[in-house]
Amino acid sequence: MAENKMLKFVSREQEMPAKRAADDRVKDFGEIYANFVQPSAQDQAGRCSQCGIPFCQVHCPLSNNIPDWLKLTAEGRLQEAYELSQATNSMPEVCGRICPQDRLCEGNCVIEKDFNSVTIGSVEKFLTDTAWEKGWVKPRLPRKEIGLSVGVIGAGPAGLAAAEMLRAKGYEVHVYDRYDRVGGLLIYGIPGFKLEKTVVNRRAELLEAQGVKFHLNFAVGTDASLDDLREKHDAILISTGVYKARDVALPGAGLDGVLPAMTYLTASNKVSMGDKVPEYESGELNANGKHVVVIGGGDTAMDCVRTAVRQGAKSVKCLYRRDKENMPGSQREVKNAEEEGVEFVWLSAPQAFLGDGKVTAVKANRMRLGLPDSSGRQTPEVIEGSSVNHPADLVIKALGFDPEELPLMFGAPELAVSRWGTLKVDFRTQMTSLDGVFAAGDIVRGASLVVWAIRDGRDVADQMHLYLKAKAEAGLAKAS
Repeated sequence: MAENKMLKFVSREQEMPAKRAADDRVKDFGEIYANFVQPSAQDQAGRCSQCGIPFCQVHCPLSNNIPDWLKLTAEGRLQEAYELSQATNSMPEVCGRICPQDRLCEGNCVIEKDFNSVTIGSVEKFLTDTAWEKGWVKPRLPRKEIGLSVGVIGAGPAGLAAAEMLRAKGYEVHVYDRYDRVGGLLIYGIPGFKLEKTVVNRRAELLEAQGVKFHLNFAVGTDASLDDLREKHDAILISTGVYKARDVALPGAGLDGVLPAMTYLTASNKVSMGDKVPEYESGELNANGKHVVVIGGGDTAMDCVRTAVRQGAKSVKCLYRRDKENMPGSQREVKNAEEEGVEFVWLSAPQAFLGDGKVTAVKANRMRLGLPDSSGRQTPEVIEGSSVNHPADLVIKALGFDPEELPLMFGAPELAVSRWGTLKVDFRTQMTSLDGVFAAGDIVRGASLVVWAIRDGRDVADQMHLYLKAKAEAGLAKAS
């Protein structure tokens, strides 16, 4: 009788790939986790209980067929497992690295309570990296050319996912991005210790091999208007993401040394990729030798504190107005940051930034959690007379992101927006108020996870295909 490769959670403990020691990993921006070797990956995948209701799949935004590819991995059928994992995910190698699995698939694993969850993300990373190494990853070439053209504004995860799907269907796909590299947030917002840039670059090269055409350093509204692109293409997708820093109106917010998170992270990532950044070299965007205070409790805040440690900060504190259990970021990231020497000051909210021309301290109030708000989360309340001054030479505001004013930027005032400033779409078709102009990702849903952007990009590609198919049948498509 063949050996049952599954249900090993009763005999095998949860295992993560080896993690570099904190003292070693803070010296560079390399990824902190090694890859699984095959026996460990198979053993870990074999811990899957093959339950009747796979909550891991239910709680994955992409509805990945997780139990099925775990079973194939456990049986050593790695190429089949990879093929299944990539069938629903345009970037499994990215999701395996940066998804907050502890809040999604792994956090909802049915064996999680008593036996600890299967480390799904690490198995996914192992599968995809093995696939790249073995040459199993191939460009999705179309069977035939349709003869219609699509323009995608934004080369982030939503735009890239849509571009791959549309090109595979046979459309001519042009991607426009204002930056000099493909990847958007994946390149400029997420540090290398979570996602090395070679991972993103090889995906971009695969899309180029598929026939997707990239137009970089191209700012819509400056190099061409939205109307210009509408004239050129049969349909347009706006997938610019949201990059405008959410600010806090406090005394001293204009002092030197008080920075938005994206400005800080972009500079650090550019330097890591070999670019010259004068503000970094001058020390303005460099934490070396400084007391750093980061405000916020999401994954962007975790990226900032861990970047500051690697830049040689004298001390790094993270202020968050709720407690550890109520923070929105990944608990795994918090643990990594604590190991690397970051001090978390829970239940603490900034009251003012102190200094004369340049910041020298953050004045913060102690907080307590009161009654739940409309979302069910307890509302932070100030404890009167509890303020504390935290010394700071560099303050980074990681308070989230809002959308930029795209109708104004694109010269398209008729492009409708919601009361939050995101693009308004028909949620059945994902089309904006302009015919043939679609939108997806954070520019529609607001700042969210990369995995949701990939899901949105895949979904909008299907809707654009239906629209273009109907348009072609009506004889209205432009000559390509």
